[in-house]
Amino acid sequence: MKDFIYGIKRSIPIGIAYLAVSFAFGVMAVNGITPLMATIISLTNLTSSSQFAGVRLIFETASYIEIAATIFLINLRYSLMSISISQKLDESIPTWKKMIFGFGITDEIYAVAISEDRRRLSSSYMFGMIILPIIGWTLGTLIGAVSSTLFSNRLLEALNIALYAMFVAIITPDAKKNLSVFIVVIISIALSCLFYYVPYINEVNPGLKIIIPTIFATLLGAILFPLKENNKEEKENV
Repeated sequence: MKDFIYGIKRSIPIGIAYLAVSFAFGVMAVNGITPLMATIISLTNLTSSSQFAGVRLIFETASYIEIAATIFLINLRYSLMSISISQKLDESIPTWKKMIFGFGITDEIYAVAISEDRRRLSSSYMFGMIILPIIGWTLGTLIGAVSSTLFSNRLLEALNIALYAMFVAIITPDAKKNLSVFIVVIISIALSCLFYYVPYINEVNPGLKIIIPTIFATLLGAILFPLKENNKEEKENV
């Protein structure tokens, strides 16, 4: 229970930010689908960029194959995050729980969990980490969908910035304290700018624009700053 409460406390800023960002998604989604459908999408996906992209493709009457391929590429980064975070989970956690954690992994939840000083993360902590973001993302979508006519476009665009601002706030403290983290962040930024500004390269699928910089920055970080494994494992009580 102690770890569960700690996980909830750590996820409060994420849940609040998700409430704001998903509000904008709900407003946008009801231009072509019902509020109920928009809410179900958020409850069963918990993915910001792919939900916006997927709904836009639905509005454009794209084929099922195109929608599936786009969402697959955008969400592929979560596989990398899940593999990484699994190395910090307590070895006693069963597979079915890990599958639930895999569903709940997002960029922000991963950033907070992976930065924990503790050697092993308990299942109680992970459940605490994902429950508020799921509630915030789903509830925000529902509120936005049912109150879509009450807010201006400028306000909705401003809400989209909240997610990026929160992620910057998460990685900045570690980047200031740890040179290796700072260098990996700079590499990621440089690669992202490359895919955004350089002609021809910037025409790559949006999902690959996220995946390729992530893989290369992580690979370079692992080569330049390898972690030294301790002989003794420190285990946290579930």
